[in-house]
Parts: sequence; structure tokens; C-alpha cells
Amino acid sequence: MTKRLPLLIPIIFIGISLLGTASGIYTDFLWFSELGYKSVFFKALATKSSVFLISFLVAYLFLYLNLSIAQRFAPKYQVEGDNQIVIINPPLKRLSGPITIFTAALFSFFMAIIAQEFWLDILRYNNATPFGKIDPIFQKDIAFYVFSLPLYQLVHGWLTALIMAGLIATILSYFLSRGLVIGKKNFYKLSFEAKGHLLVLAGLFFLALSLGYLLQSYGLLYSGRGVAFGVAYTDIYAELPMLRLKMLASSLVAVFIFLNIWRAGFRPLLVGLAVLLFTIVIGGIYPALIQRLVVSPNEMAREEGYIAYNIENTRAAYGIDKVVETEMSAEDGLSADDLIANEATIRNIRLWDWRPLKTTFKQIQEIRPYYVFNDVDIDRYKFNASFEQVALSARELSIDNLPSSAKTWVNEHLVYTHGYGFCLNPVNKVTSDGLPDFYVKDIPPKSNVNLSIERPEIYYGEINNAYSIIKVNEPTRELDYPKGDVNEYTVYEGGGGIELSFLRKIAFSIRFGTIKPLISSAIREDSRIIFDRTIESRASNLAPFLSFDGDPYLVVEGGRLYWMLDGYTTTSMYPYSTPTDGFNYIRNSVKVVMDAYDGDITFFVFDETDPLINSYRKIFPDLFKDASEMKEGLKAHIRYPVDLMKVQARIYSTYHMADPQVFYSKEDTWALPGEIYGDEEIEMEPYYIIMKLMGEESEEFLLMLPFTPSGKNNMIGWMAVRCDGDNYGQMIVYKFPKDKLIFGPMQIEARVNQDPTISRELTLWGQRGSSVIRGNLLVIPIEKSVLYVEPLYLKAEQSELPELKRVIVGYGNRVVMEETLEAALTRVFGTGDGGEPPPEAPIPTAGETTIEELIKRANEHFSRAEAYQKDGNWGAYGEEIARLKEVLAELDGRINP
Repeated sequence: MTKRLPLLIPIIFIGISLLGTASGIYTDFLWFSELGYKSVFFKALATKSSVFLISFLVAYLFLYLNLSIAQRFAPKYQVEGDNQIVIINPPLKRLSGPITIFTAALFSFFMAIIAQEFWLDILRYNNATPFGKIDPIFQKDIAFYVFSLPLYQLVHGWLTALIMAGLIATILSYFLSRGLVIGKKNFYKLSFEAKGHLLVLAGLFFLALSLGYLLQSYGLLYSGRGVAFGVAYTDIYAELPMLRLKMLASSLVAVFIFLNIWRAGFRPLLVGLAVLLFTIVIGGIYPALIQRLVVSPNEMAREEGYIAYNIENTRAAYGIDKVVETEMSAEDGLSADDLIANEATIRNIRLWDWRPLKTTFKQIQEIRPYYVFNDVDIDRYKFNASFEQVALSARELSIDNLPSSAKTWVNEHLVYTHGYGFCLNPVNKVTSDGLPDFYVKDIPPKSNVNLSIERPEIYYGEINNAYSIIKVNEPTRELDYPKGDVNEYTVYEGGGGIELSFLRKIAFSIRFGTIKPLISSAIREDSRIIFDRTIESRASNLAPFLSFDGDPYLVVEGGRLYWMLDGYTTTSMYPYSTPTDGFNYIRNSVKVVMDAYDGDITFFVFDETDPLINSYRKIFPDLFKDASEMKEGLKAHIRYPVDLMKVQARIYSTYHMADPQVFYSKEDTWALPGEIYGDEEIEMEPYYIIMKLMGEESEEFLLMLPFTPSGKNNMIGWMAVRCDGDNYGQMIVYKFPKDKLIFGPMQIEARVNQDPTISRELTLWGQRGSSVIRGNLLVIPIEKSVLYVEPLYLKAEQSELPELKRVIVGYGNRVVMEETLEAALTRVFGTGDGGEPPPEAPIPTAGETTIEELIKRANEHFSRAEAYQKDGNWGAYGEEIARLKEVLAELDGRINP
């Protein structure tokens, strides 16, 4: 037994590894089957298996053949002095056969593992969709570079590595069999057979090298040598001829090597290598000379055509070639009547920044420590025929936040299984305490609007990816939601999860590394297991060839909760297009929808003009559905993704210059503006807004972002992307006159800092033990003018609860700060200095603070002050007294105007 132990250990290890792999494949199959995508699973598995098997056989036959030949050609004897024949007895001679098989199999296994990763490239190659656009250099459709060239490069690299592995293994085999002897006097001694064998392999290597130079010539379309990304003058007139020369030289070296098999010595081989080395040296020097002596002295004239290729293809690859540009005069005559005409825009001005709002949600609506508000999303809903912009956030479960005493396997996987409900508030409404005015809140969710919530449970979401077992035996019960000092329990009624037979229990026990699913008495015959539960993991497991947005968002429709996620097709192989973040082509072709209760997930195609998504649809026809099949209620909530607009805006900031001469001089480069958040300058991100575009009859949901000239802070224009209905995805850029100063966000921020009244207030708040959080500065185009709005939040040192306390409004040369948006607009657009607007033209607002509300607020501040005084918290006491004085002053102004 002791003698067999060394042999048993690797067998046991291999057996355990195979068992783990088998259980992983089986449970993956169950997961795909549960979601209704068995065809996707089998297509991927069959392709991977076929590629692995074929590449293994190719590699094994190649390596085994070469090692077998080396064994056959190994010398059996050698003649020494006085014609004495000496039998060669190389080490491990008796094990040469098994060693050959083992070595070939081991190398082949690793080569097959590498080749298996090409499965998707092979499928893309076999299902390529033409782009209908021909590149001007090699006259090939863009599809060749996107679908074919990547596979050619991978296969070439794999074959080259295989030839090198065969060459090294063969040299080692000859060395061990004494066919190759390295000595002191003669550096080497090589038998005729060994020489011929090794030269054949060397010839194959140089043929592969020649093929590599051919592929490199196509790679010139991704050159970074010139003024713009893509092929340049030097690449065409110097680098390309040199590559072709090196390709010819490598082929000649291969020919010389093959001829050298029947000649003594290695002179032809050395001559060929010298020629190749010479071409490599010249290939490095000649393009540099052309660049310095021909291109640099007259760069614009030489590169103009290639700059045009880069501009045209970059704009097409990022989808900004369809941007509609229009002029905006940015007039100064905005009036109260204009605000009334744009009532929906004013009513939906976002006062709640998602960052402080998330903190507020956490403080007052998480209810229990194991609930988490992971993100706050901006969307629009219709409440009682009113089109409103809202912020909402899901109350998800995080088992990481369970108390340490409650972190048992039963609690983590059988009891605490799901989140519950969400919070929703209009972005423009604030309570008298500076807190959000909730439309939906609490557990169970209470709704103040016509929004049905029949299934508030969140089994599938954004953060909890741990497995859970549902439908279990008592006394173990699944927590539904906490209710005061007791809990409400539930039994899952949805269609999600995989039923647990005995065999499946074994498989999942192996997958998750615990025997408890197999032995737990709480698990019954109809129990189900749910895993890979986040929308990101579900989407990426089903469609690993897509990239996904970093911000899934919650949608409430038909009484149920859904998650929506944007999917992108990307490639880094679009010719001439400038790369960013690892890709140089992107389309938002897919919208992913997942039911938060059942876990059902659907991929809807929203861009049928995208060749990449059309190829994927050929590969996986059962995975995708047409956009027309999405429910109208869900379709009303699709929105253009922020991440995509950021990419497009950065590219557009340079590539709005479509003229090569202007592009070359970079005389009109734009930049994304900065803003102040908290007390730090950050880059402004795109933001959603409800507004009426110039020339349109009604407001709509938009994503917008301003631009500034590079190195300056004034505003040069702004981009809007439409999100509603048939207009979805339309991009519009409004350009301001270059001879007129339009304040940019940082200039407004500077004016806020320079205003003596505002600056004094901010300083006083900071000295009273509060920190001031400056929220998003919103640039809001109205008619032909621009309005600026920035909310201010206060957060006490002893509290993590930000409260919205002031609103700053900027227009023209005026910057004012008031307690409400209504008051700020009144100061800017009133009939006199701080006067009221005309009775017939009231400024539309989220709602006016009444005298009763001011009295209520004063009483609340006084009560808090008394409580802080009893606790000895004098900093908070002083803050509440200061707030009380502010409210009393406002009350006095209302009673005695």
C-alpha cells in the first residue's frame, strides 16, 4: 500500500478536480435551464469542447510525431578512435515511450486550454455580418478587421507557440538521446537525421514569422505613429514596404533552411538569417528617416487624408456621426412668463442630489441593519397625469450586515433571503425639515400616489449574490419583513430557483463547498435554490460577449419590480478609430430586464443596425428578443445610459472638429466642465432632466451635459440625448456664440464663492458645527437662455443626515441663495428687487411654504434644541437655535411684509 501511495495521490487529486468540474457544469446547466436558455449553454459548451478536442489532437499529433521521430532518429551507436563501435545507452531509455506520450499529452493539454478561449472568436468569424463600409487602404469590409483578423492573430500566435514548443521539446529529446552533444572542443555534434529534423521545424517557424508580418501589415490601420490614430503617411510609404520585405526575407530564410537539409554545414541558413536581420534593422531605420525628413517638415499636407480617415471612422464607431448640431443664441431676456411657459421644466428641477439622498435613505428608511440602499436612480413616472422626475432606490438585503451573532448558515442562506420594497420621492419637493417628501416609503411600502406595489420582495437585485434556499420546513422560516418587535414570515410563491433532488443537493454541496445543503433537515422535496442573483452576474453569465453598464436601475411596473441594465457591443478592432478604455467601437444595442421576484431575464435588441449584435443574434438566436416585444410600461422607462454619454461626450469634445485642418491645429477642442461637490472640484457628469427642447411643443426626459472650451471655464455648448419614445437615442448639440460670454459651471461656482452674503452664510454654518454640502450644479436651458441651480445641504457633525436647506439660482449676472427654489426664482425674476411676481404670472414651484408650516418648523427646532440642551450637546443646541431664528425671521417677514 505504501508503494502505491505516490500513485494514488495524483489519481485522487485528478478525481476530485474532475468531480468539481462536472458539478460546476451540471449546476450551470440547471441554472441556464431554469432561465430558459439551454440552447445558449449547449452552444457555448459544444463550441468550447470542440475547440478543446480539436486543438488537443492537433497539438498532440504534432508533438508526438516530432518526439517519436526524435526517438527513431536517435543514434544507436557511435564510432570512436580505431573504428571502435560504442553502443549509446542514453538515460531513461526504457521510459522513452511513456515519457514521449506524457510530454506530448501535457503540452497539448495546456495548448488546448489556451485554444479553448478562442471559442467566441470562432463563432463570431463563422457568423460575421458585413458593416457595408470598405476601408480605403486594403479595400476590405470593416467586418474583416472586426470578425476575421482577431481570429487570424490568435490562431497565428497559437501555431507559432506550438512550433516553438515542438522545437524545444525535440532539441531536448535529441540532447537526452545523444543525437545532439555539446562538448568543449566541438561546441556541438549533430547527427544528420537530427539536423534535418530540427531544420524542418526551424523552417516552419520562419514561415509562421512571415505570416506574422502579413498580419502586422493589416495592423497598421491601428497605428499610433501619426497625428491621428490609424494608418499614417509613414506607415503606408515606409512601414508597409518594410513589412512586406521582412515577410519576403522570412520566407526566403525558410526556403534556405529547407535547402540546407541536404547540404553540409549551415552557410545557406546563416546567409538567410543575415538577410532577415538586415531587413529588420532597415525596417526600424527607414520609417524613422521618412517620418523625420519627409513627414515632419510638411506634416499637415502629408497627413491630411489620413486625419480625415481617423475623423470619419472615429465618429462612426462611437455613433457621434449622427449628432445634430444647432445654434443657440443664449439671450438674456428670460422672464417670469417664460418660466410659466416652461412650467414642467421648472417643476422638475432636481433639488435632490443622489449622493446626499442616498445617505438620507440609509438613515431614515433602512429600518434594519441588514437592509441596504445601494444606489439612487433617477427616472420619470406619470402620477395622476403629471409627468414627474423622481429618485428611487431599492431596499436590498445584505447578509454581510447581519449581526455577527446571527451569521449562521441557516440565517444566511435559509432565513434572510430577500430585500423588501423601495423608496421613491420627487426630486423637487422638500419637507419643512429639509428632508425628502416621500411618495413611497416604509415596510410594507406605503404609496401616496397611484403606483401599485403588489410584489415588493427583491430576491434578485444588485448586491446580494449569495445562494439562498427557499421553501423550507418549519421551524425554519423565511423572513419576509420586520414588523415592529416581531417579524413577518413567508413562503416563496414565484417561479425562480432550481428544485433540489438528492443528486442536485450533492452537486450544489460540491459547488458551494459545504455539505449542509445535503444534510439539512430544513430542506424539503420542493425546496429550491437560487444563486447568481444579481442582474450583472446573470447578464454576464448569459452574454459574456457583451459589456454592461455600471448602473442597473429599478423600475416599478404593473405592481412588480424590475431591474433594467444597458448592454453594449464593443470592439477594439474598428480601423482608424481612436481607442478609449480598451475599445474603439461601442453601441448600446441591448436593454436587459430582470424580474426582481422571479429572476426571469430578457435581452431586448434596440439597435438592429449594429453588425455586432446581428452576429450575436445569429450565434444565439434564442437569447435575444426584438424591442417591440418589451412591455409598453417598461419601455416608458428606458433611458440613455450615463456611462455611454460620458464616452461619447469625451470623444465628441475633440471630434466635433470634422475638418482635418481644424483638427490638426486643435484650435477648437472642448472639455467636460468641472463643478464643486462638497468642497472639492470634480468633473461634471451627465444628468437627467425634464425640459422642452427648442422647437418642441412639450417637455421630455433628456440626458444632458455642458461643454467648455479646453483650458477655459466659459460654456461653449451642451449636448442632449433624448430618452422618450421614437426619439430615443437622438443626440443634439447646441452651440453658443463664440463672441459672447456664457458662464460655465465653474464660473458660477466662483461667483457663489465671491458673493459676500452667500459666502458669509456658508462660513457661519461651518462654524456652527455643520458641514455644507454643495450639490450638483444644474445647467438648465430654458427657451434661448440658461438658468443655473445648485442645492445646498447641511449635515451636523453629530448626524449623518443631510438636510436640504438652501437653493442657489444663477441667471445672467445675478446669483441668489434662498431657502426654497420658489424664493430664489422670485428674487431673480420678480417685478422689483426681491419683490413678488405679478399676480397674473406666478412662478411655478413645487409648493409654497405656508405660515402654518413655518410655525410648525419653528416648534420642531425649539423642541430639538431643548432635547440637545438636556443631553449637553451644545453644538447641536446652538445650531437648532440658529435655525429657529432664521424661521422666525422669515415668519416675521411673512406676517409684517
